Amino acid sequence: MKIICIGRNYADHISELKSATPTEPVIFMKPDTAVLLKKQPFFIPDFSNDVHHEVELLVRINKIGKHIDAKFAHKYYDEIGLGIDFTARDVQANLKEKGLPWEKAKSFDGAAVVGNFLPKETFQDIDNINFRLERNGKIVQSGSSKLMMWKIDALIEYISKYFTLKIGDIIFTGTPAGVGRVAAEDQLKGFIEETEMFSIKVK
Repeated sequence: MKIICIGRNYADHISELKSATPTEPVIFMKPDTAVLLKKQPFFIPDFSNDVHHEVELLVRINKIGKHIDAKFAHKYYDEIGLGIDFTARDVQANLKEKGLPWEKAKSFDGAAVVGNFLPKETFQDIDNINFRLERNGKIVQSGSSKLMMWKIDALIEYISKYFTLKIGDIIFTGTPAGVGRVAAEDQLKGFIEETEMFSIKVK
């Protein structure tokens, strides 16, 4: 299994981080060791003082594909999930300043929360799925797939030009605005519409 992440896919998030708007999807990867084990807390790593939550819709691939046309992309997934791309923002800023890859900031152990998945048929419109993240009972991020700069099927087309997609691969589709620092004892809960998809304790 590989985890393929999309950066800068929501205009409001690009603005809040004062990043350049991309002309094509930004891709980075997480190893399978980045997946937070089920029912385990997220431990803030000792190399960062500024770890941020980034809630994202997830797509799990269900068949092998390469050079997939967007009009056929819907055949390559049948579930939509929710997760968190934890980011050591201070580490990332240092890496970006030096023009270096982001992996140390994005791909450390536990940096990928993979919550539950729902059948695609649950949704009337894949391009209009509402989701949110609550921190200690307060909504801190909310978004919708309709606000993605590149929608799910377009992402699958783009990604599959470069990487063969295999069964079980997970795509993190990008985060909306509202990212912020997590602290010990925080409780993070993610929802698609009104269905709770994960609950994580921060240590």
